[in-house]
Amino acid sequence: MKRRSGFTLVEIMVVVLIMAILLAVGVPNFLKARETSRAKSCQGNLRIIALAKEQWAMDNHKGLADAPSADQLVNTYIKGQSGVLPSCPSDGTYTLGDMSSWPTCTIGTNSTPEDTDDHIYADSGG
Repeated sequence: MKRRSGFTLVEIMVVVLIMAILLAVGVPNFLKARETSRAKSCQGNLRIIALAKEQWAMDNHKGLADAPSADQLVNTYIKGQSGVLPSCPSDGTYTLGDMSSWPTCTIGTNSTPEDTDDHIYADSGG
């Protein structure tokens, strides 16, 4: 008798089932990691903008009621195209505000720097 080599239907179904379980576990974790990465990148951009605003205010002797424009910050305090703020990785839009407020993003809660929610200014000072 000659024996055929190959996989049985049950063996193939077991492999497909294992792959489906791995995908069911892996895809949500990947999506969460991707969004966390985007939020951290946005927080970094907001921190850069906030520090550029502070430097602009010190260099130009400005008070809390003064507000810089993107043209005044980019290429002088922030690397980039003239007048174009860094882009939010989640396609949000940054708002500079005056010196008494933190820069914000249209994505997320846009709370104070002490908060740790997504897409807000994150103070790394401790």
